[in-house]
Amino acid sequence: MRTTKLTVVTPVYNEEATLPHFHTRMQAVLGGLENVEGRILYVMDRCSDDSENVLRQIVATDPNASALVLSSRFGHQMSLLAGVEHAVDADAIVMMDSDLQHPPEVIRELLDRYRDGYDIVSTVRDAAEDVGWLRSFLGSMFYRLLSGISEIPITPNAADFRLISGRVARTLSEGFPERSMFLRGLFTWMGFRQTAVRFRAERRFAGRSKYSLARMMQLATAGILSFSTKPLQLGIYVGFLCACSAFLMLALSMVAYVFDRTIPSGWTTLVALLLLFSGVQLVFMGILGAYIGGVYEEVKGRPRYIVAEMIGHQTGSAAPRPQEMAHHG
Repeated sequence: MRTTKLTVVTPVYNEEATLPHFHTRMQAVLGGLENVEGRILYVMDRCSDDSENVLRQIVATDPNASALVLSSRFGHQMSLLAGVEHAVDADAIVMMDSDLQHPPEVIRELLDRYRDGYDIVSTVRDAAEDVGWLRSFLGSMFYRLLSGISEIPITPNAADFRLISGRVARTLSEGFPERSMFLRGLFTWMGFRQTAVRFRAERRFAGRSKYSLARMMQLATAGILSFSTKPLQLGIYVGFLCACSAFLMLALSMVAYVFDRTIPSGWTTLVALLLLFSGVQLVFMGILGAYIGGVYEEVKGRPRYIVAEMIGHQTGSAAPRPQEMAHHG
């Protein structure tokens, strides 16, 4: 059997306490895979803890590990993209988090599906023990909403823990210049042969989730704006509903005026219609603003991420080449 070149891409943000344990488990998993040449590529957003020094120590002692240090915090999706674009020479790439909620042992099953001929092997997460009810509820509602309005099927509880083949990685790197990426939907949209495996999310080893409610909402907005224009079309239906409501309210006001002359003529109607139409207009101005804002971010043409430094085993710390400093897509 031909040796498979596998690269594990894992974003890092304030994980100094977890990184040594994650790396130890990854080494054990990769070392136990037959006919696999495994590498680990860490992609570090600019951190406020000692994660960078921990990564330097890891890379210095493991010839199969390397790291990209980004110049600022570009976010989880851009970190994954940066890793994929620096690992396109691999036969297969596994994308996973470094907080140990994505069990490294699942990689063996992902590889089995890849060897069965699948280009994209996604994972579906069972509920983790330490996920609060609010986060779980919001996640469930988001997937229901996105599945309802999107033109592509979105699997509930899909995770950014997946395997992609080298040709999928090259397609992503060469053909998708957009800045606002929702990778879970994008890989489904790309097609190719796909399958999924289920896994049980482990309890977080240390620290807390780096996805605040605000960042969850930002990711959800990116998913909706990337894969659906139905919120814009919704204005037609809401406008029709408002018109029907206005006619109904007018009829009720006329009946009330006939049977109860003490009601000031037109007062209720004016107030209700004013509040109704003002609210609807503000809602759809916000929706239009979100789409226009997305277009504005795309046309500025700024780099999607900037690599400040590449850390490799040979040099321990290598300055990036000029062409690697900024990536526009």
